[in-house]
Amino acid sequence: MNIKYNTLNKKIVNCKKCPRLVKFVKKISKIKRKQNIDEIYWGKPVPGFGSLNSKLAIVGLAPAAHGGTRTGRAFTGDKSGDFLFKCLHEVGISNNPFSKKLNDNLKLNSTYITNILKCVPPEDKPLKNEIYNCSSFFDQEILSLKRLKVIVTLGKIAFDNCINLYKNKFIIKNKYIFKHGKVQKLPNGLIIISSYHPSPRNVNTKLVSNKMMINLFKKAKKLARF
Repeated sequence: MNIKYNTLNKKIVNCKKCPRLVKFVKKISKIKRKQNIDEIYWGKPVPGFGSLNSKLAIVGLAPAAHGGTRTGRAFTGDKSGDFLFKCLHEVGISNNPFSKKLNDNLKLNSTYITNILKCVPPEDKPLKNEIYNCSSFFDQEILSLKRLKVIVTLGKIAFDNCINLYKNKFIIKNKYIFKHGKVQKLPNGLIIISSYHPSPRNVNTKLVSNKMMINLFKKAKKLARF
């Protein structure tokens, strides 16, 4: 593992830049859900995971309150992750159709998964300064992926913040539109694909389905060439 990347992960895990988020994460870790009452929560910022040689990056908004905040890994141990990994397994991106805990032997095929925010915000609504505070971590994660070709953003906030990252680096004249499955090219040649978030609400209202998500990841895999 890259030494700089290890250092970055340590900085993420030890970050206390946002007092509101630090307080909220501590509260969640003490006031547990009934089904997790005997577990010790991770209770810290959650870094991304996957190989630094990945050609595909999947980006969400933040760790789930009783998912990543509990398990210490993005999209692990929550319903959004259950839906996501079932689809990833279907297209050969994940070796398992589930992501339950840190030591569940999950392996990703040329894919890196992370979130814009490393801590869960109250009501899933981050403040602008909290997104700004985390932006340098996200920037460094993306820059660490030297073979990256495609970014899939899960939800509009993740999409908007990926675009903002590149607006800070390049003069962007064209307008980027959030639409499920839409393929757009970033100024440095990377491809960005916007997707609805696989949240229980979106799945239950049929805004997103297994078929839609599987087709999207088939497209992403083909464009990333792996």
